[in-house]
This record gives sequence, C-alpha cells and structure tokens, in this order.
Amino acid sequence: MKISARNRLKGQIVEITKGATTAHVRIDIGNGAIVTASITNQAVDELELTVGGSAYAVVKASDVMVAVD
Repeated sequence: MKISARNRLKGQIVEITKGATTAHVRIDIGNGAIVTASITNQAVDELELTVGGSAYAVVKASDVMVAVD
C-alpha cells in the first residue's frame, strides 16, 4: 500500500469499541501514547481489525488548533 500522508504512526490495536454505526479504535503508538480513531463498523470489518493486531494511525489535517485554560 502506498499513501501520500506522511504522518503515519505504527502501533498495536489495544481496543475496538463498536457503536450503532461507528467504532472507536485505540492504537498504542508507544511511550504511553494512545491514538483513538473513529471509523465505521464496516471499515473495521473490511480491514479485519482485531485487538492485538498492528495498524497505522494516519493523520491528515489542514489545521491544528491549540487552546489553553
């Protein structure tokens, strides 16, 4: 697979929580950091994602916002 996004974070799937239509997939990318992605249940099934499997968190964003209290 080739992809243009450069922000690829490889990790291990630690949790998949399916809802009515959307799933939250938690990926441990190391050093105590967890990335959570919201994807469709259909995508989870098509990608054959399983807890313990490896996956990439691919970040593609045009804006990054910063906030403080």
